[in-house]
Amino acid sequence: MRKKVHVKTGDTVYVISGRDKGKKGKVLEVSPKEGKIIVEGVSIVNKHVKPRKMGDPGGIIKAEAPIYACKVMPVCPNCGKPTRVGHMVSSDGKKYRVCKRKDCGETF
Repeated sequence: MRKKVHVKTGDTVYVISGRDKGKKGKVLEVSPKEGKIIVEGVSIVNKHVKPRKMGDPGGIIKAEAPIYACKVMPVCPNCGKPTRVGHMVSSDGKKYRVCKRKDCGETF
């Protein structure tokens, strides 16, 4: 199984498949071992919460559920469109992610 994910925490992503197709959100958490991510405002589920301490409220809360990372594309901060990610190594040895759109090509 692949242990590497093409998005990082803090990236803005666009959902390309599933019930939330077309939504954009910020990546809150990445789990490379499972190949899943948690995106803000995407895949909202109802969780039944039991009160743990005296005075804690219980009930039903809404929370983000993890989705597979292959169902999202990162959004380029320069052109604002969903893109595939390329990699480039600069002359000083740093590795950058690059927008693969032919009209953009900026690093992020």
